[in-house]
Amino acid sequence: MKVLLVEDESKLIEALSHLLRKSGYVVDTASDGETGTEMASTGIYDVIVLDRMLPRRDGLSLLQEVRSMGIDTPVLMLTARDAPKDRVEGLNAGADDYLVKPFFIDELLARLRVLTRRKTQELVGDKIKAAGLSLDPLRGQVRKGAETFQLTITESLLLEMLMRNSGKVVTKERILEKIWGYNSELDVANVNLYIYYLRKKLRISNIKTVRGIGYYLQEDNNVS
Repeated sequence: MKVLLVEDESKLIEALSHLLRKSGYVVDTASDGETGTEMASTGIYDVIVLDRMLPRRDGLSLLQEVRSMGIDTPVLMLTARDAPKDRVEGLNAGADDYLVKPFFIDELLARLRVLTRRKTQELVGDKIKAAGLSLDPLRGQVRKGAETFQLTITESLLLEMLMRNSGKVVTKERILEKIWGYNSELDVANVNLYIYYLRKKLRISNIKTVRGIGYYLQEDNNVS
């Protein structure tokens, strides 16, 4: 699970990042609203932890813009303001949950589990079908004709991304951000390697390369 933490208190960023990573999350951080908007607008995150009061751009404005783009990433808003009208404003702006500072870390983690579980259930409620393939994202299993293949987590995430964008080119940079994180130190060679793994494991030729740009899943079902 990938978390975007948008918070301007450096000590809180450091502490939360450490605890979230220890709990198994991949964490990217932004310390101001403008940077947070840019990162959130990529749509690569499973959940966003968003402070309301931020430099350069406040959390409400950030959230409203992200929602206007059609990005439905679950958002947990953090704030020191606990008046009912403040909570209503946050929820009306598109927040999924609201947590008042100071808070217990166990409560934060519990709320994140609820939000990510809800999102996961939405995404994996049905199998994804495209180009003669049927993917069960929850189990990492893909069917091609009468055959069933077991994918690794990374392979499954990559194939899911291609299938959800079937017929459309997905850039290497977007794949890298979505699967390995916005601040990943890996390069696009890692994307190329996992495309190779998928082609070889599934024995398909319809994952097409757009040289220098990215990949797309061709719909003509040439899976031989």
